[in-house]
Amino acid sequence: MTASRDRPPRNDPITLGGVTVAPGSRRHVELPVARLPTDTSLSLPIAVLNGRNPGPTVWLNAALHGDELNGVEIIRELLQLLRPRDLSGAVIAVPIVNVFGFVNESRYLPDRRDLNRSFPGSPRGSLTGQLAYLFMTHVVERCQYGVDFHTGSDHRTNLAQLRVDLSDPEVERLAKAFAAPVTVDAAFRDGSLRSACRAIGIPLIVFEGGEAHRFNAGAIRSGVEGTLRVFAELGMISGPEVPPMGETVIVRHSHWERARRSGIVRIDVFPGQAVERGEVLGIIGDALGTRHSAVRASRTGIVLGYTRNPLVSQGDALVHIADLSETARGGPARPPT
Repeated sequence: MTASRDRPPRNDPITLGGVTVAPGSRRHVELPVARLPTDTSLSLPIAVLNGRNPGPTVWLNAALHGDELNGVEIIRELLQLLRPRDLSGAVIAVPIVNVFGFVNESRYLPDRRDLNRSFPGSPRGSLTGQLAYLFMTHVVERCQYGVDFHTGSDHRTNLAQLRVDLSDPEVERLAKAFAAPVTVDAAFRDGSLRSACRAIGIPLIVFEGGEAHRFNAGAIRSGVEGTLRVFAELGMISGPEVPPMGETVIVRHSHWERARRSGIVRIDVFPGQAVERGEVLGIIGDALGTRHSAVRASRTGIVLGYTRNPLVSQGDALVHIADLSETARGGPARPPT
């Protein structure tokens, strides 16, 4: 009897989508979403890792925008590293939320709506609203924490960074543990997953890195290592921790340098680069190379991202810069590798 009382407590089974996952095991779940006009069924592929020992339940998701692929690879690599028998708590991993956009290599769903502007969704709304509702009720609401992976959009590439609400102590704790090169104290957007999680009191951190339609090795590594540090902070994994390259830079304000004329742009800076006010960021010229004008930094800061499309119109966003004059700094900026 004494040995039984001294045995450490075990985690509870998890049931999701009709599949029960025992403590210390991993199961694959297909959560039905909708049917295509061909009557082919589409579902959310979900991996449930139920740790042997009690602890928090954390969800990981990527591809809310179907063309953003770095997060898919981050989650795939994490699933290779995590072992349910050594895990305290549980991980619910959803590498592809927008399955429609993923198949079509599109940011949006077939109804042309943005999933990350449609939360918390509705069981009787548009296709996008129904998918948002399904994800909220079956995944988000059964977890205590979440990590949402994104990339740059619209031909833009981003420095690996977090977008979070630092007024929430739990979010701040996770962001510090993740230790991305830059942490942006970002405003909420109506309909975003982050806004919906705030409304129900679930801490969520949003990772951005790289660009749509392709993998970026530096962003993927930053996402994998940062998430493992979050798991360690929550007491879900043990063992030697991968140290960050340095402390994160806390950013309160940022701005876009925009094109003052139309033409062909060549960007001469990289994400993570520190720039001074007045420094040349790139050149806009014409096709014959006879006319050109410099794109200059209007403030001192760090390059958070830039456009990858050389063809620009007047007013287009070119280079995204964190404003260091308004920044509470936690360490030096670091270029991606």
